[in-house]
Amino acid sequence: MKIKEDFLLRKISDAYVVVPVGSAVVDFSGLVNLNESGAILFKKLQKGAEEDDLVEELLNEYDVSEEIARADVRKFIEKVKEADILE
Repeated sequence: MKIKEDFLLRKISDAYVVVPVGSAVVDFSGLVNLNESGAILFKKLQKGAEEDDLVEELLNEYDVSEEIARADVRKFIEKVKEADILE
């Protein structure tokens, strides 16, 4: 899985937002707000990570079980798909 090239992650103060650039500006209205863990997952997806890579990243960053990490990753992937920012 990979984030489309026309979407960038930006940190504004203590918040993370995904903004469209280039041709995506025409088709995508608004911003996507992310928390810190969402930003971590987004960065991994920019490099072409798969679900297991994302789960591993959450396990390395946070003290959570694999079951919780996997559920969170699946929820995040679903939200990103709904926003239509995955290739």
